[in-house]
Amino acid sequence: MGTRSTYRIIEKQGDTETPLCLIYMQYDGYLTGHPTDVANWLAGGKVVNGFNATDKESLVFNGAGCLAARLISFLKQDTIGNCYIETLDSRGHCGEDYTYDIIVNRKVSEDYKEEFSITMIAYDEDNCELFAGSPSAFANNYSNLKV
Repeated sequence: MGTRSTYRIIEKQGDTETPLCLIYMQYDGYLTGHPTDVANWLAGGKVVNGFNATDKESLVFNGAGCLAARLISFLKQDTIGNCYIETLDSRGHCGEDYTYDIIVNRKVSEDYKEEFSITMIAYDEDNCELFAGSPSAFANNYSNLKV
């Protein structure tokens, strides 16, 4: 039996959080499994609003929706099974051992400049928070624990 998990992608501006999608993973969802791979991958990217030709040569996400689509592609890797898209209200009803939130934080300064950051939060099956921080902090925290 696999270690089931879900990723919820959330767009956040100020106090407003908008969940965009839910990705269900059937196996390897423990902290040192694919979530560490996801954290390493996210740590190598950046979120923008608008992009140019040079951005296509690196890992750039044109907003939270682009990040969600690229994450699905990253997790699916052209294989059958394991990675599924579920409805947002099915979170907690997929037999998950772990749930993860990937939050794309958007801040707009007084001079209308946008700043983006990504936060990862990990919860156990009882919805107790195990980790909250940047993808690079998640990767640093759990990569060394891989067996």
